[in-house]
Amino acid sequence: MFARHLVCTVLFFTAFQSFAAEVIKAGIIGADTSHVTAFTELLNSPKAEGDLAGIKVVACYPSFSADIPSSKDRVEGYKTKLTSMGVELVGSIDDLLAKVDVVLLENVDGRTHLQQVIPVLKAKKPVFIDKPVAGTLAEVLEVYRLAAELNVPCFSSSALRFGPGIFGSRTDARVGTVLGCDAYSPCSLEASHPDLFWYGIHGVETLFTIMGPGCESVTRVQTKDTELVVGTWKDGRVGTFRGIREGKKDYGATVFGSKGIIQSGGFEGYKHLVAQIAKFFKTKAVPVSPEETIEIYAFMEAADESKRQGGKPVRLESVLTKARQQKPALKP
Repeated sequence: MFARHLVCTVLFFTAFQSFAAEVIKAGIIGADTSHVTAFTELLNSPKAEGDLAGIKVVACYPSFSADIPSSKDRVEGYKTKLTSMGVELVGSIDDLLAKVDVVLLENVDGRTHLQQVIPVLKAKKPVFIDKPVAGTLAEVLEVYRLAAELNVPCFSSSALRFGPGIFGSRTDARVGTVLGCDAYSPCSLEASHPDLFWYGIHGVETLFTIMGPGCESVTRVQTKDTELVVGTWKDGRVGTFRGIREGKKDYGATVFGSKGIIQSGGFEGYKHLVAQIAKFFKTKAVPVSPEETIEIYAFMEAADESKRQGGKPVRLESVLTKARQQKPALKP
């Protein structure tokens, strides 16, 4: 009887140790956005199930940007929340990498991302890069070039992409074939970033989620309160992004199709994105291709160029060609 009990006990602890060993340890870079606490709550919840189960945020390097008020003014509060959830705060990215299997790069300041992601890629850690991917289109290209060169999976996405209302609009039977889309989102500006990189990315990603890639050129109109960017796709379809800075601010799209016209859903929380991140960390399969993400950032850069040219049409390939010729500056 004792021997049977001993065997059962050994099997139980062996199974427990095996389960514990399978937990993927995640680390966060940056502690200046609500995403760090929201994502941690979802992944570290004892009730996590499905794709969300089996990953735990264990450490954070709480970097921030002193020249962006929305970064420096919030970091202490998020650090406190993270430590209350059992997340260890560490002093450097190298310290973080020694403790984790995968990384979420969460600094709100895209200008820091290329420099921060290099040691992550060199350490061969799969990485999710929160929006914006980087501070310039040239830096976005460099991030994905390095990831490909080092054969490390990485992806970036707005949370809007994976909400069922938006994600499902692309294949909604009521729509049929998507013929056009008018997407919208809030679009606050930050002087340190290209105009749409900072917050307009949410509406632009909504547009691409529904339309798919293939945009060739854009034109842009800007006023104090509104952005309007019109994209022409290579098959002749037209999609627009409206950025809102005054009045009611919301997320969504009108989708035009061969069978009908519908309103997509809006922001449906972070769970759908975090589930995709967790699945990515487990499978190493990216849910959004580098090519589509690069096109999204080329769209936003072309919109800036159209603004500089007084609203003239700008081809995405022209801004990509220019960005490929630029060498991003890195700190020694």
